[in-house]
Parts: sequence; C-alpha cells; structure tokens
Amino acid sequence: MKKIKFVVLSVLLVCFQNCCPFLVDCENNGDDIVDPFFSRYEPVLLDRTNFENSVTLKDPVTINTSGKIYIKDDLLFINEVHKGFHIYDNSDPASPLPLKFLEVPGSTDLAIRDNMIYINQATDLIAVEYDINQSIRLMKRVVNVFPELRSPDGFLPYNIPENNVVIGWKLTN
Repeated sequence: MKKIKFVVLSVLLVCFQNCCPFLVDCENNGDDIVDPFFSRYEPVLLDRTNFENSVTLKDPVTINTSGKIYIKDDLLFINEVHKGFHIYDNSDPASPLPLKFLEVPGSTDLAIRDNMIYINQATDLIAVEYDINQSIRLMKRVVNVFPELRSPDGFLPYNIPENNVVIGWKLTN
C-alpha cells in the first residue's frame, strides 16, 4: 500500500512540475518570474481632447505592423494596427501606389460604404468622409461604443486617469 501511495505522489509531483507557465516564463528558461495576474504591457494613453482631434490625413509612411486589408473601388486600405490606415491607388493591382496615411490613433478596423469610412477608434465609432481630392472630414463621433483595448496578453487597463483613452500598448521590460 505504501508503494502505491509513493507512485501516485511521484506522478502528481511530476505533473505539477510541468505547470511552469503559471509560475515561470518557460520561453526564457525560467529566468523571469511571471505574475499571472498582471500584464507585461502598459497602456499608451491620449487625453480625450487630443484623442478626438487626432484624425488627420498625412503623407504616406512605411508599413510597420499591418492589419486587415480593405479594397474600395480603386483604393486599397491597409490597417497599421492602433495607428491608422495606409491608402493606396490600386488601379493597377500589380503595382499599388501610396497616396496618403489616415492617422487614427487606437484604430483597429474599418468599414466603407459609398465615400464614408466607419472606423473603430479605440472606444469610439467615427464616420470619416474621404473624397477624390484626397481630403477627409470627420462627420460623426459616437463616444464609448467599444470596450477599452485589451493588452496583447489579454488584460484590461486599470487606474486610467479620467478623460484619457487607451490607444495602444507597449511592452515593459
């Protein structure tokens, strides 16, 4: 009977030893202790006034972290995650030409109908009119439609100062 208890206890000990993702960062060979209750990222904040005035059209920039891709007529939109949208002339799909960068801090997605672009900008839904002369006009903003952006490891922000919006996350060291 003692032998059976010893075998069962040994098997349980080996099983619990393999539960290292809860206590140690296994990818770094156990060098870093990981707290499973706190994010490894800190929120990037923008005060509400600057956030609501942050939608601008700029000259083209290079793509760093691309997201979803959208096509509307001869235009190609490529999401720069939490930054905005690259706009390309896609009349020749073999060689799209960069036109502009639509800067929308905190953006993750868009939908297009006619010449109206609907964008989720962090917690808000905005409607932006884009015309052929490559200009934009913010038509409407509906505040706090979406939940706050989660960190890449799935945590929600806490202790956010009043009148601030989370527009992204950066890894802490």
